[in-house]
Amino acid sequence: MTSNGQANSSADVRLIAFYLPQFHPTEENDRWWGKGFTEWTNVTKAQPLFEDHYQPHLPTDLGFYDLRLRETRQEQNALARQYGIDAFCYHYYWFSGKRLLHKPLDDMLADPTSNFPFCLCWANEAWTRRWNAAEHDILIAQQYLPGDDLKFIESVEPFLRDPRYVRVNGRPLLIVYRPHHIPDGAAWAETWRRHCRDVGIGEIHICGALTHGHKTVAKLGYDSAVEYPPHNAWAPSKNLQIRFHNPFSGNVLDYPEVADSFVENEYPNEKVFRTVMPAWDNAARTGSRATVFVNGTPANYEVWLRRAVEKTEREREPAERIVFINAWNEWAEGCHLEPDRRYGRGFLEATRRVRAGNSSADRFVERFSPGSKPAQARSLVADLADLVRYHVLTRIGPLRVWMNRHPWVRAAAIWTMRAVRVRRP
Repeated sequence: MTSNGQANSSADVRLIAFYLPQFHPTEENDRWWGKGFTEWTNVTKAQPLFEDHYQPHLPTDLGFYDLRLRETRQEQNALARQYGIDAFCYHYYWFSGKRLLHKPLDDMLADPTSNFPFCLCWANEAWTRRWNAAEHDILIAQQYLPGDDLKFIESVEPFLRDPRYVRVNGRPLLIVYRPHHIPDGAAWAETWRRHCRDVGIGEIHICGALTHGHKTVAKLGYDSAVEYPPHNAWAPSKNLQIRFHNPFSGNVLDYPEVADSFVENEYPNEKVFRTVMPAWDNAARTGSRATVFVNGTPANYEVWLRRAVEKTEREREPAERIVFINAWNEWAEGCHLEPDRRYGRGFLEATRRVRAGNSSADRFVERFSPGSKPAQARSLVADLADLVRYHVLTRIGPLRVWMNRHPWVRAAAIWTMRAVRVRRP
């Protein structure tokens, strides 16, 4: 890799990891979630939902870092480079001129000692209180006001000009997380292209993430798309029989089956960059509403990454051989390459083996065993019973408030619900 994120040789596949800049306090998060809130606040509160459930995810090598410190970012850059990551893709939070979580990015841009390639993904999604099930309580909205298309591209212009910025065929790569969320997204894209040409940046490469059920960005006039697992994860036919500690209304999926479905995806009519995730478990944010992938281990991640890299080598021209990883540091979603207490540097070591062409991983391994007998399909009655239990205990407003004020009543209700629990096959 060169300093501007271009490949050194035609055989290279660049590995770019999505990067969350949430790990530092901000005025807005203090106001919305409490003084001193950072992503670590959610991470450290996580509790296991079932036997052998890996929670909480806690860091080792880098500790509970603060991204306001340059030393932290420099350590991350060095670790990423050591294990074969070629660039970070920072999530960029912009709301009609209001920026959030931007201090680490601004400092990175101004840091003369930082030479690690990067690009941006506009996280154009409203912030709500969905972490505590109040999704309709909007903290800050994406409004897409008149003139916002030009204001947005002007806000990212300093980043696009930077020599470290990742380029595809010489064009700065700009990713949009929810491209279909933008009213008249094709017109916005044209405004961005025209502005970049007018100010001397030249042509840009616009890429849309395949999120929220969307499987193409062709009608938006973008140059490419990028997978974004666990979005659009195909639900496997095998359901896992798990006895939860408390009422549960989320989803538990098998990592190998989902990985297989992504590797098998074919995109004959559109340029799509493949993406691999090391694991996924957002129980730290959503508790009993979590989506949990079991068998998300370094060994299984290595298989998925190797297969994605091999397909990319066959599918893409040299300058377009990129595989994304979601993510470098999504700790509250159990999705991180950074070292943790259970696997250490396992995910990083797997990445380096694949990046160096030294991986022999070719078969998924199912380490997790939900109970003493094989997983079986749950009955419809059991699913409905769990759903009713969850809504009775947590979602019916007045009842929830009353139970929260009287913990002994809530405890008795939970015990009763368990006592009448529908038996599974």
